[in-house]
Amino acid sequence: MTVQSDHMLSRRRFLATVAAGVITGLTPAQAAASPRVATLDWAILETLLGIGANVVAGTELLQFRDVAVTPSVPSGVADLGLRGTPNFEVLYAAKPDLIFNSNFYAWANDRMRLIAPVESHAVYQPGASPYQLSEQMTLALGDRLGLAAGRALVEATQTKLEAYRGRFSKGDHRPILPINLGDARHFRVFGSDSMLGEVLTRTGLTNAWPDLTSYSATAPVGIERLAAMPEAWIVLIPPHPADAFAELQQSAFWKALPPVQADRVLLLGSINPYGALPAAGRFADLLAGELAHAWNG
Repeated sequence: MTVQSDHMLSRRRFLATVAAGVITGLTPAQAAASPRVATLDWAILETLLGIGANVVAGTELLQFRDVAVTPSVPSGVADLGLRGTPNFEVLYAAKPDLIFNSNFYAWANDRMRLIAPVESHAVYQPGASPYQLSEQMTLALGDRLGLAAGRALVEATQTKLEAYRGRFSKGDHRPILPINLGDARHFRVFGSDSMLGEVLTRTGLTNAWPDLTSYSATAPVGIERLAAMPEAWIVLIPPHPADAFAELQQSAFWKALPPVQADRVLLLGSINPYGALPAAGRFADLLAGELAHAWNG
């Protein structure tokens, strides 16, 4: 059965299918000490993994491993396919006790309630701080699952960012421009209201981008806008399209930019820019490592 047909599956047909035992190939796991949980949302997924929840299913796991990188996904977690068209049969076979969902995939709630209770959390919504919502979600998930690691993750991330604030205060005080390339001529930029922007603020750094970015990012932005920020550190955040950065480096415009001529371009490892506290911590760690090397080099 294809993903597309799964998405079109009616309630009656779905119930008939599972009742007839059509779902095959996945052996039910033994009951675990903590509730078996699943999610369609990556911010929730990384949080569940970060607090040691018993995750049995998530979406686009191969890409998640490449983009988010950490926390690691155990090999036994079932892959539900695309976030926009999840495979509900695989979700059923994973036998979750509880499904956590976000506002982005609320359309799937009725379908998933046929499988297990659904509880929703939002990290990204207009006019709200994604960092604060991530903290609230982490605490709520920890309390719901009886995992003290929820509060520990919140406190550890706060401690980490405060420590970096002290370290960054000894730097060059130049603003930071966090961007992700769309192609060699356009980029996505993360303002002060994004998760990455909030990390900059909480570590005492200044975001070079002067505008808000609708709580996530603004795209596409023409590469010519980089000329308006000559004092910034340009921080490139993968993943980028294949060959985009290589092509950009051949551009005469790029080579003429003051940050490029002054060797103020940092290339970080891949980060989920729409993640939660684990993504915030990873961004802080990678940025701190690159800035320390640059400042002391």
